Parts: sequence; structure tokens; C-alpha cells
Amino acid sequence: MSQAPAPPASESAIPAPHPVDQVLPPARLGLLGLQHVLVMYTGCVTVPLVFGSAAKLDTSTIGLLVNADLLVAGLVTLLQALGVGKLLGVRLPVVAGATFTAVTPMILIAGEYGMQAVYGSMLAAGVFGLLVAVPFARAVRFFPPLVSGTVITVIGLSLIGVAAGLIVGLDPTAKDYATPSHLALAGGIVLLIVLVTRFTNGFLSQLGVLLGLVGGTLVAVPMGLTDFSSVGHTDWLGVASPFHFGAPQFPIAAVISMCVVMLVTFTESTADMLAVGEMTGRPLSRRDLARGLAADGVSGIFGGIMNGFLDTVFAQNVGLVGMTKVRSRYVAAVAGGFLVLLGLVPKLGEIVASLPGPVIGAAGLVMFATVTAVGINTLRKVEFEGTDNLLIVAVSIGVGMLPVVAPTIYHAFPAWVQIIGGSAITSATVAAFLLNLLFNHTPGRSKTTAVTDENSLVPTANTNAP
Repeated sequence: MSQAPAPPASESAIPAPHPVDQVLPPARLGLLGLQHVLVMYTGCVTVPLVFGSAAKLDTSTIGLLVNADLLVAGLVTLLQALGVGKLLGVRLPVVAGATFTAVTPMILIAGEYGMQAVYGSMLAAGVFGLLVAVPFARAVRFFPPLVSGTVITVIGLSLIGVAAGLIVGLDPTAKDYATPSHLALAGGIVLLIVLVTRFTNGFLSQLGVLLGLVGGTLVAVPMGLTDFSSVGHTDWLGVASPFHFGAPQFPIAAVISMCVVMLVTFTESTADMLAVGEMTGRPLSRRDLARGLAADGVSGIFGGIMNGFLDTVFAQNVGLVGMTKVRSRYVAAVAGGFLVLLGLVPKLGEIVASLPGPVIGAAGLVMFATVTAVGINTLRKVEFEGTDNLLIVAVSIGVGMLPVVAPTIYHAFPAWVQIIGGSAITSATVAAFLLNLLFNHTPGRSKTTAVTDENSLVPTANTNAP
């Protein structure tokens, strides 16, 4: 009895998963995940270092804050990359880290009410974030490429100064400030990243930043720029107990301030998640965005309990996705695992923290500039002819860059003005959002709007009469 012929290969083959859902070989996952961690590590741990110093905490307590910061960032990154059912996680290759937006209000709250109020207000802001994630996602039509592209551009531009500070140093009076050897080292790393990307193929071309960091560190050793002596004195395990500073307190003013920070964090994450969704070819639905924002809210709850910080999607990792074209979310999940490990094992974190400033700064320069380029690319979708959109972009970038070029510009204003206006990202977002409403969402003017279909949040430019 003859058997039925086998079905054609095209009928029996299992469809290939979307690149975002592809699981890469273990070695590639590990190296690419490590690259993500090295790119964002300095920016992540700078937040607890700055806050701890300003709050006059002792060295050991600041160390515990750094561990908690890395642990929370790792857990939130895992949530974002892998997701939890229909509740949490954008399920894209994004990496979460502590946001600088929260530093100023946390310092003010610590000085006025104490550390218990800092983490009580953060906990309350996390709950608030969970409650408003869905409504905020529904309002995303007010964040078309005109707004999101401007915000992403300012994010990148505002961070270039951070990279420059790492390269040249932060004290202009220091003997080694902006020495030619430091500049040459940074320039060599940038050149190496460019050459690796240009003249290699496949997996190796995706490791340009990692190779730049490793190569730069090796060159920095004979230059006397490396100091790993503190690694031997660091504990193997070190995690602060929940509510390390005592039972949380909830002063109304502090809670309101941190809730405002959460909304600003949502705005920053929205722009970055939309950019990653477009780069990876997986446009976001409102539900996707709401799940991603809810994970930001969870960071407030985790941070409030574990003495950590509010997290946002890190722009430098968005730039790395755009540069390497690696779209697998499991790479970000591995990065999250590394961050959890670094948070639990301070000795490992100290090794990464000991990488020379010019080396980290050179890699950061490439990543931050890539973020700026992503924002410019997003603005290409905007209709400028016959509209006032060019003015909107110009004013928003100008307002956003003011606190970058003049950091004390708002020092004479009340604290709440300093919180909003003192952040380049926040001020640019507010300006772009309000100007877009004024010019493109008020009656009586021809306007270029961004429309989205029911399932996708990736905008397409259309000119509609009012």
C-alpha cells in the first residue's frame, strides 16, 4: 500500500520568527548582551553616585544604592524584553536604567523630608505609573514624529556633553584635563569602532563598540589610566535590605513631585520605544506601549522597596540597536541578567566601574550621536513644506538645549520650575508637545497631522484640512 506523498517543503516549513523574537546562539547572545551593559553602565550608576553625594550619604551606603540601582535596572530590563502576559513589558530589545530626571527632585525631597520620604514618594509614583500607563498610551497621537523625533534628537544632543566630560575630565583645573593623550585614546577608539563596522561582516561587525571598549582599555593600561585596586577590597555579595532607610513616608508635595517625574519618564520612554519599534520592524500598538510604560511604573515600586531608582528606556542602547541592527529582544534579556548579576555581586560591578573615563566616553560619544541621528531620521517623516513644523522643531530644540549650555539658568526659580526646566529632555518635550498642539491641533489652520491605525503607533505623515 503506497504512502501519500509528503507535503511540499513550503507547506510543511514552520514560518521563521520575527527578528525581534529570534533566539541567537548562546555565545552571540552573551557578547551582544555584555556590549549593551558596557554601553549603559556608567550612565546607570552615575545617578546613585550623584544623588548619594548630594544627600551626604556615606560611602558604604552609596555602594548599596549602586547595587540596588543595577538590580532594579536588570529586573525591569527583563520585564521589558520578556514581558509578563498581557500586563507588563514592551517585548522589544530595550534596556532600562536609572533616569537623571529624578535626581534633582530626590535631592530636594531628601533635604526637606528625609530618605524615608524619597523612597515613599518613589513607591507612590510607581503605583501612579501603573494606573496611568494605559491612558498615557492612548494619548500617543499627540506624539507624532514631529514631537518624538525632536525629543529623541535632544536626548542625544544633551548626552554628548556627558561623553565629553568622561573623555576630557570634569575639573578644568586638573593637570590631566583634556590632555592630548586622552583625546588621542578616545579618537582611536572611535576610529576602531568605525573601521570594525566598515570592514568586517556578520557578527564581528556588530561588536564594534565592545571591541572598542576592550581595545581602548588595553591601550589605557600602559598609559596609567586604569586602576583596579578597589576590586580586591569589594565584597562578593552586597544587597541592601528592603526599606533600608526605614518605613516609607508620603509627604504630599514629595509624592506630587515624583509623579510629575514619572510622567516625564513616560514621555522619554515613549519616544525611545517608538524609535526601537520602527528600527526593528515591529510597530507598536497602544497595548504594547502601555505594557512598556507599566514596566517603568514597576521600576518605581521596585526602587521604592529596594532603595533603587526610577528607570527609563536608555537612549544609548537605542543607539546601539540602530548601529548594530541586532533586533533580538533576547539580547536585551541577557543584558538584564548581567545587570542583576552585577547588582548582586559588587566585585563584578567594580571591575566595570574601573574602566577609564576616556574609553567609556569615546563609546558613549558614538552611541549618543547615534541617538541624535535616529531622531533626525524620525524627523524625515515630517512634512515641512507649507507648515510651521520647522519652527516647532527649532524652538523645541533651542528650549531643550538651554539647560545644557547654561546649567544654572533656572537657579533663581522655584524648585518645581528647576525640575521641569532644568532637564533638557523635559523642557524639549513640553515645548514640542505644546507647540504641536498650538499649530497642528487647533482649528482655523491647515496642518500636518500624524495618524495611526488601530493597531500601530508608527505615524505616517498626512496633510488634512481642519
